[in-house]
Amino acid sequence: MTASDTGSSSGTSTAATLRLPALTGMVVGSMVGAGVFSLPSNFGRATGVLGALIAWAVAGAGMLMLALVFQQLAVRKPDLDDGVYAYAKAGFGDYPGFISAFGYWASACVGNVTYWVLIKSTLGAVLPVFGEGDTITAVVISSVGLWAFAYLIMRGVKEATGINAVVTIAKIVPIVTFVVIVIFALDAGVFAENFLGGQGYDTGLGSQVLSTMLVTVFVFLGVEGASVYSRYARRREDVGRATVVGFLGVLALFASVTILSYGVLPRRELADMRQPSMAGVLESVVGPWGAAFIGIGVIVSVLGAYLAWTLMAAEVLFVAAKNSDMPRFLRRVNAKDVPSAALLLTSGLSQVVLLTTLWSDDAFTFTLKLCTSLSLVPYLLAAAYALRLGVTRETYTGAAARGYAREFTIAAAATVYTLFLVVAAGAQFLLLSCIVYAPGTVLFLLARRERQQRAFTPVELGLFVLVVIGAVAGIVGLATGWVRI
Repeated sequence: MTASDTGSSSGTSTAATLRLPALTGMVVGSMVGAGVFSLPSNFGRATGVLGALIAWAVAGAGMLMLALVFQQLAVRKPDLDDGVYAYAKAGFGDYPGFISAFGYWASACVGNVTYWVLIKSTLGAVLPVFGEGDTITAVVISSVGLWAFAYLIMRGVKEATGINAVVTIAKIVPIVTFVVIVIFALDAGVFAENFLGGQGYDTGLGSQVLSTMLVTVFVFLGVEGASVYSRYARRREDVGRATVVGFLGVLALFASVTILSYGVLPRRELADMRQPSMAGVLESVVGPWGAAFIGIGVIVSVLGAYLAWTLMAAEVLFVAAKNSDMPRFLRRVNAKDVPSAALLLTSGLSQVVLLTTLWSDDAFTFTLKLCTSLSLVPYLLAAAYALRLGVTRETYTGAAARGYAREFTIAAAATVYTLFLVVAAGAQFLLLSCIVYAPGTVLFLLARRERQQRAFTPVELGLFVLVVIGAVAGIVGLATGWVRI
């Protein structure tokens, strides 16, 4: 994102000027963050080469369907230009729309914590006081950085996004360098040994693939990046094109990092590596400078992604408040035209989640999976809305019916895939998500009160009751040890 790209957050002084390259840069910049640097270890813990290939094929196909859903919704429903949550609201009502907006926002906040954990874990390889990003010192320093970034953005979105334009390019360099070096260092014998996971690894292939699903979704978060700022696009169809082009490029990069790592070290060694595991893989090939090189890349990449996601998270709250789906106080902007109240709330939730990492067994994995789980509801509702348009044939009449069969198939596939992800996430993280959703409903009730509307419709009340039950079950699970962070 560049200054000229995003413009003001309030949207009062920004023309639709974003071209295809800038929109594609948003998608790539949003997806390439912490996740890619953790892939060797995360996949090494779960599966061998064959399982990884299947996992990327499933995730690639599923997320491509989801990317295509965002493409067709951008064309079919150009009036819904407020990002992912607008589709949930249009298709299923105000409270599901709120859950989508709040879940997407909360996912971004939790995702931001993974960035700080990974930075401190990277530094922890040199300075043990940071541990793996979950020590008191690490949390204190991360907290300082979190609020320093909030201050930077408060000074003006244009200045902050100008910095992000530079790091979006800079963070690709170490990843591409890693891929090129590892290609030449690949050991066919090690690769063959890792094909089924290595000697004595007897976990079923299905379980192996299933255990990678949240990781693959995490690294693809941001595939909808262009749609969040779709109202700034010069041409509406470029939103979808940017989504697909950016996704395919990132898929190729992520899959290469994962598969090539199996040709360098045994799977067990990959699994035991500290994060960022990409640094350990490169160090085993070229020596200590490789770890330092990737470490610098991690910090640049993660800070850039942190900036992008903080801006996107604040934008979601701000736009929802402008549409009266969030309380009015979240519409506030400062003298620099930055949504200050939304930004403060975003930083506040990130701070709370950052503190919980002090009690986590594996801070990075915990925040990664919680972030992914929170994103599943917004993705599922967007896919289901596209499917609903197909079932009702809304927007598919006359000349606009062209492409109906293809788009209906894509929407159905994306819906099935996101439902599969909900199952793959497991009960623990769904219940933890409910713990986030339940108190967040206070914002929905405040917004309804400001509009002088009743709190819930009967169907919405039923949904809220399910969320509360899930939250209570999650709290009981935490107390008994069944649900762990």
